[in-house]
Amino acid sequence: MNRKNAYELFMSGKEMAANHNYLQSLMFFEKACQIEPARGSIHEALAVSYYNCGFYKPSKKHFKIAIDIDPANDFSYYGLGLCLAKEGRFKTAIGNIKIAFAMKPGNQSYKRALKKYEFLLNDLKD
Repeated sequence: MNRKNAYELFMSGKEMAANHNYLQSLMFFEKACQIEPARGSIHEALAVSYYNCGFYKPSKKHFKIAIDIDPANDFSYYGLGLCLAKEGRFKTAIGNIKIAFAMKPGNQSYKRALKKYEFLLNDLKD
């Protein structure tokens, strides 16, 4: 298989994910990832689909890989933070979401997540 096939698989996965067929999208993204393992966009897409299926451990793994490939990927820090929050690791989750928010301070999703998990963390301390 070649790069063109990886792109076609990636686009098919994006189409599945856009239609909320996350489980089906995983098959396309995994195949694309086998062809192009150094593409952060593929790992990010995989992470999002795993997250939307409720598979937080592989989601976290692929968000971390996406960050390793592109440390300026704000969305992957945000996604990693969401995965960590699902594990109850609010302090670490907040740290990752703060990084995402620092990269894109106008992002309302990042801002809401920060407020939510800071509230939950403070509530746990009380």
